[in-house]
Amino acid sequence: MFQFIQQQTELDQVLNLMSQHSIYGIDTEFIKVDTFWPKLGVLQININEQVFLLDGTSLDLSTFWHKVFQAQQNIFHACSEDIDLIYYYSNNKKIENVFDTQIAMSYLGYGLQVSYQNALKHVLNIDIAKDQTRSDWLARPLSSDQLQYAANDVLYITQLAEQIKSHLVEKQLYDFVLEDCKHLAYEIAQEVPQDKLFTEVGNYRHTPKQLMQLQQLSVWREQMVKALNQPRSFILKNATMIDLVEKRPKNNFQLSQIKGMRPVIVREYGKIILDLLNYLPEPDKWPLRLARPIKQSSQGVTLVVDQLIAQVSEQIHVPKEVLMRKKWLNQLYQYVVFQGQAQDLSPYLLGWRHELLTQPIITLLQQDVDYLSRQMKLSD
Repeated sequence: MFQFIQQQTELDQVLNLMSQHSIYGIDTEFIKVDTFWPKLGVLQININEQVFLLDGTSLDLSTFWHKVFQAQQNIFHACSEDIDLIYYYSNNKKIENVFDTQIAMSYLGYGLQVSYQNALKHVLNIDIAKDQTRSDWLARPLSSDQLQYAANDVLYITQLAEQIKSHLVEKQLYDFVLEDCKHLAYEIAQEVPQDKLFTEVGNYRHTPKQLMQLQQLSVWREQMVKALNQPRSFILKNATMIDLVEKRPKNNFQLSQIKGMRPVIVREYGKIILDLLNYLPEPDKWPLRLARPIKQSSQGVTLVVDQLIAQVSEQIHVPKEVLMRKKWLNQLYQYVVFQGQAQDLSPYLLGWRHELLTQPIITLLQQDVDYLSRQMKLSD
């Protein structure tokens, strides 16, 4: 039913088969508990209904990655972590040939985060066990249960994809799904620019000085986690950084009282952290305050926007939660208030949604710009 590939010479048959076929079902098993970068344990691939488990601890996969990027289509379920791992190991962040069955099923009304197990049950009436989720995938030898679990994750994925695709084509939604999958792959590749790291931690309540402190802490943390290959939370959690700038500790004792501050961090990096809080650039170099999230437009316009989303949802048979996310709607509020540019909007809003929904919502919000502006000023 599957082959576990551990030798480089055995990988050649996989590569040869990939040369003959161009659609692959892919999943990965990895460990990322105490590291910043994932450690690949097993990569599962279904090629023309043949399943191979590739040993991530022993194989050189450089040629394999090249074939993945050149594929006609790579099929995943809930692909975010898998693609992030592929980007890291391949040193290439431009995969576009993705079909994610979780995204596809969201278009068919199964919710935004249907599990692979439930997807198989709903679509193919197949039950698979999920009892090895927390396995140590770097340990060798792997047990027969681990190997079967890993194989099951791709054994049925191409069948699942074909069934879903047929429903999407029937509803004229397949191209929409492919576009959203492409946007997700692009999104995963993006890193927050170093000079904007504070935006991942701070909020509109923080002063420019606090945002500058958060920026300095964020840059230092990012350098540390990559140098030490440790999770960000091992150095400083976001909540800890916020506590630091709000409570302003003056010495290591006060530093040790900060929520979530690990003793080893105080001992080894306490002085650095205090210096980052105290020694700041000139005020004209500090960030501007972050914009307040706009919860809604005025009552009348909010109702009309909701009605528009519902109308388009019914018209094209796409669930409302797939059609428009809260974070995208907030982007549209900010876009209107600040007279933004297209690059300020998510790519999701600039694709197939643009004519159907994005532009009509912008037109509605522009009629309400005075109210939206007042809403933002309430936080100042």
